[in-house]
Amino acid sequence: MNDLTQKVARRIIETVGAHGTPPEYGVQYFTSGLDGYLQTIEEEYLDGYIKDGGAVFKLVVGIYGGGKTHFLYCTRDLAWKHGFCVSYVMLKSGESPFYSLDKVYKAIATGLMAPSTADELLSGCEKGLPSFMRSWYAQKRREYLELGLAGEDLRNEILGFIDGIEGLESISFTNAIKHAIRALLDGNEDNFLHICQWLLGEGFERKRHARFGILQRIDKSTAFSMIRSLAQLLTRLEYAGVLILLDEAERMASLSSKNREQHLNNLRELIDECGQTGFQNILILYAVPNENFLDGRTQVYEALRQRLETHFDDRVNYTGVKIELEKVVGEAEPFLQDVGNKLAKVYQIAYQCQFSKEDLDKLIHELARSSYERKFMDIGYKRLFVQELVKALHIYRKGGAPPTPATME
Repeated sequence: MNDLTQKVARRIIETVGAHGTPPEYGVQYFTSGLDGYLQTIEEEYLDGYIKDGGAVFKLVVGIYGGGKTHFLYCTRDLAWKHGFCVSYVMLKSGESPFYSLDKVYKAIATGLMAPSTADELLSGCEKGLPSFMRSWYAQKRREYLELGLAGEDLRNEILGFIDGIEGLESISFTNAIKHAIRALLDGNEDNFLHICQWLLGEGFERKRHARFGILQRIDKSTAFSMIRSLAQLLTRLEYAGVLILLDEAERMASLSSKNREQHLNNLRELIDECGQTGFQNILILYAVPNENFLDGRTQVYEALRQRLETHFDDRVNYTGVKIELEKVVGEAEPFLQDVGNKLAKVYQIAYQCQFSKEDLDKLIHELARSSYERKFMDIGYKRLFVQELVKALHIYRKGGAPPTPATME
């Protein structure tokens, strides 16, 4: 924690205390119980199988407030460390429902990020394929300039690189990328934006897009081809691959029966895609609050249950599909106490204050016990605990004495 600044610590405490959700940067400072699983994902997949051309699907199960997003962010940081691009997608109706794969592709393209530093994350760096392409082009241009290339030599080198982008599944996608980079090279902003409109799944206008060799719409029938082409592009641009984080934000029970069935069919197809040779350099983590979506008697339910029944374990079976977060962290109260101790250190850096270790240990122990005892239905006790702890630390700092769980109600 020696590298944690007061500014970053303050952001962490504000986000955790207000909403009980992890900050976009800083989860590493209060992560607990995940080391074995994260190490296995890193060693077996990110630094091995996926980088070598494999594709893997994992189901992450954790109740609301149970640490799903925290786990996804930890995996994202590891993926960046190994040269992967990452796209985090919040699946929700209207915007990016999983029963509509063209909207899922759009969300993946909109959320795409190249490996990013802490400073870039904290400065609010832009996401999405257009920003990604601009950054990649600027970096590649700098590389050639450092090699002493300039003028026509520089232009010809970049054009040569563009011509070398081959083997993508979709010809329209290939043409779009090539013309987008050429537009950046020529300083033609209008052409670049018109092409990016299509790349982001925001519509197809034949008169506008055909001159770039873009001849098909991005819809439900072409969505998987677009996802495969995107992953293929990233390896051509010298990245290790892509990590796609799909975070289910809404209960599937709210879907109509038609949309629910399409959702399940898409999920089954996505899992099967990971076993095909055309689906390469892709790791997909699909996070859900529970497995109730598998409660059904039709063939599609049974097909999914069979695909999702194996359990991921960092010691016994890392090829298992299902990662159950409640089992990962072990006993609840010791886990909460460890998180509490780490978060209290972040708090003291944030507010430049110091608490009595004896008082702090007692406070964290009492809050860990009371938070776990108060868990009910699908409300995560982990979220409840961190919110209550931040509240208690505010009271402690302002009043000079730690509160008890009873006095905070």
